[in-house]
Order: sequence, then structure tokens, then C-alpha cells
Amino acid sequence: MFPNRSLLVALATIVSFGASLAVTTASADSLDAVFAASEQKLKLAQASQERIEKIQEQSQSVHSQWQAVTKEIDGLEVYNTLLDRQIANQLVDMTDLSNSIDQVTVIERQITPLMLRMVQGLDQFLALDVPFLPEERTGRVERLRELLERSDVTVAEKFRSVMEAYQIENDYGRTIEGYQQMLDVGGAEREVSVLRVGRTGLYYQSIDGQFSGVWDMDAKAWVELTDGASRNQIRQGLKIANKQVAPELMMLPINAPESAR
Repeated sequence: MFPNRSLLVALATIVSFGASLAVTTASADSLDAVFAASEQKLKLAQASQERIEKIQEQSQSVHSQWQAVTKEIDGLEVYNTLLDRQIANQLVDMTDLSNSIDQVTVIERQITPLMLRMVQGLDQFLALDVPFLPEERTGRVERLRELLERSDVTVAEKFRSVMEAYQIENDYGRTIEGYQQMLDVGGAEREVSVLRVGRTGLYYQSIDGQFSGVWDMDAKAWVELTDGASRNQIRQGLKIANKQVAPELMMLPINAPESAR
């Protein structure tokens, strides 16, 4: 006998439902595995992204450091170039200075004897010149001699002092001056007023105005002036020299220049 048809249908339905249930369970397991794999891949991707970001940050830091070092190197290259130029200029200056020192040594050896001759010539000139301000002028020559013997004074300072003495003597020829001095007048030592007119005229007058005289270059001596006009002119000249009156023409005896004789 054949089974009941209804029973067969029920059995088929049960078998089919079991098969479906088995497929559904298998599919769920597969989805869980897929989700787990996806989650693992996501975690791996996140870790990779974090490493990439960290590497990128490190790369940016290294790049920034590289830019700073490059900029510093460029600055150092410019500075070194400037230093090279300065060193080159200093070497040139050192060479010039060395040559100058050599020249100065030669000049010092030559100029020292020249200064000695100049001082000696100045001393001889004073002995032959009109004897005005004798103590001041001879004292200046003595100081020059002492200065030339000193080792703590530079050659330049010595030469400057010698030239200054010559300039002072040169200026005497363009000025008029009055000063006090002790002279042997009328057989007695008297204080007199001395009038210097350039280098051509040298006169004296006693303080009381009784004695007047002029220096005679030929006789190398004082010559008394007895005429009243000369006395008045000397008195007026002293006032002019002391800036007590305005300059004016004076009529005084002078020694004629040798070239005119």
C-alpha cells in the first residue's frame, strides 16, 4: 500500500523547512565571518592610516628642519664670502702697512740728522739776528735740543716742534711788539720798554722816558738816540704795539738792508 499523500506532503515540508533552516544558519555564520573580516580589515586600514599620518608628520618636520638648515647655510655662505673679502682687504692693508713701516724707518734715519741741522741753523741764526726776546728764543732752541735726545718722543712730534719753532721765528718778521727788559743804559742796569718792528727795527726807551736807543746791526750794540723826535716816535710805537692807540706811520731810524748798499 502506498503511504498517505498528506503524510508525504508533510514530510516534504518538514524536510524542506529543515533544509532552509540549515541554509539560513550557514548564511548567518558566513555573514558573521564576513563582518569579522571587514572589521579586521577596517582596523588594519585605520592602523595603516595612523602610520601614514605619523610618517607624513615626521616628513613635514624633517622638511621644515631641512628648510631651516638650508636657509642657515645660505646665510653662512654669504657671511663667509664677506669674511673672505675682508680678509683679502686686510692682507692688502697689511702689505701696505709693512711697506709704510719700512719707508718710515728709512725716513726716520734721514730726518733725524736733518732736524739736528735745523736746530743748529736756528741757533746760528739767533746769534746773527736782532737780539729781541733773547731768553725766550734761546730757551726755545735749548728745549728743542733736549727734545731731540729723548727716546720717548716720536719722530713726528720732534719734527712738528722744530717746524713750529721755525714758524714762530718767521712770524716775528710780520708783527710789532713791545715788552719789558733789563738793559745796561747810561752805565747802569735799567728796566726799559723794548719796541720790535718786524725784524728790521729794535728800539728801547727807559721807563722814565729819559733814555732811548736803537740796535745797530753793524756795531752789534745799542746806540743811544738823543733827538726828541725819535724818542716821541718810539713812545708812540710802544703805544701802537700795546694796542693803546690805532696804528699809524712811524718815522724811526732803521738799518739799511745789505742788498741795498
